[in-house]
Amino acid sequence: MDFAGKAAIVTGGSTGIGFAIAAHLVHLGVRVMVCARHGTDVESAVARLGGDRTKVMGRSCDVRSLDDVTAMVDAAVNAWGGLDIVINNAGVGHLGSFEDLTVQQWHDTIDTNLTGVFNVCRAALPALKASGGHIVNMGSRSSRNPNPQSIFYTASKFGLLGFSEALALDLRRHGVRVTSILPGIVATEFAGVGVQPWQLIPEDVAKAVADVLSFDARVLPTIVELRPARQPS
Repeated sequence: MDFAGKAAIVTGGSTGIGFAIAAHLVHLGVRVMVCARHGTDVESAVARLGGDRTKVMGRSCDVRSLDDVTAMVDAAVNAWGGLDIVINNAGVGHLGSFEDLTVQQWHDTIDTNLTGVFNVCRAALPALKASGGHIVNMGSRSSRNPNPQSIFYTASKFGLLGFSEALALDLRRHGVRVTSILPGIVATEFAGVGVQPWQLIPEDVAKAVADVLSFDARVLPTIVELRPARQPS
């Protein structure tokens, strides 16, 4: 992919992995819309990305709402004249044993991590079909390595991986590619732990996203797993 002038949406793009992806894409010449739930976070991210509204836009959007997502996609398409890249990075995680986690936390996790991705893919598909675009869904090593302290998160990521793989096989007939990125522990606030020398950093994931997007159109990279090169110490 020739990145210059392409248009992208990055959900959950105001912090952590999402912000690193947005920053890397902007550096490559991509026009990026950053979205997150809170408007103040979005505005801060846009400012940190340089504040040039011809290259970076921001929008408050709750991916759990199809109406919110549709309005966000329409705004990006209208501003950029199309859409080439969608990064589904928005996500939540609640830690605890099954009996301690709540029904509301279950719905929040599934509605954000799984239904939210469905909403964005559904709303963006017409524009992506027109451009021969690429969807990158941010999964997790949790989709292959269950954790008893993140049962709801693990369930959502197992579901997301299955959805993404099936979607990739369906949408390739339209020239739209779908890739899942499955990182191990990344040093972010989301991980809830301090930065350790062995951990991945957000920029590692951002580079992997750019690498995947760079593949020739004849190649469909479906799953990329990222593990720390060193064992936890």
